[in-house]
Amino acid sequence: MEKVKVAVLGGSGYTAVELLKLLLRHPHAEVAAVTSRESQAVADLHPVLAGRLDRTCEPFDPDALKAKGVQVAFGCLPHGASMEAVGPLLDRGVRVIDLSADYRLRDPDVYAEWYAHPHADAANLAHAVYGLPELNADAIRSARLV
Repeated sequence: MEKVKVAVLGGSGYTAVELLKLLLRHPHAEVAAVTSRESQAVADLHPVLAGRLDRTCEPFDPDALKAKGVQVAFGCLPHGASMEAVGPLLDRGVRVIDLSADYRLRDPDVYAEWYAHPHADAANLAHAVYGLPELNADAIRSARLV
């Protein structure tokens, strides 16, 4: 089986390093890109990855990610930031698995109540699938946004 090229968005944070450790052990995943506002070697940001991942964080650019062959992007961005990144990736045919809270609540009114600001991507929120496989395994398989 050919490896799936993945990108990790928000590579400087704790969620990203834990995800990268999992992805590096996954036999069918290839980390093709890690994005961050900081242009630093991933191993400098996360010494636990020294010798395991030779990537430098790059600015978020959906066209560049698509050009690298990225098929799946994992969002490890802070609350509120995923809404800006998801749409452009989906428009380019990249599947997105968002680990923030931005697509967790399906109702934009409930989201606004809990997070004290409106959801900026209600169109994609409407078709996001909550990533709990015990409840949504069938929907997750075909979802473009989890």
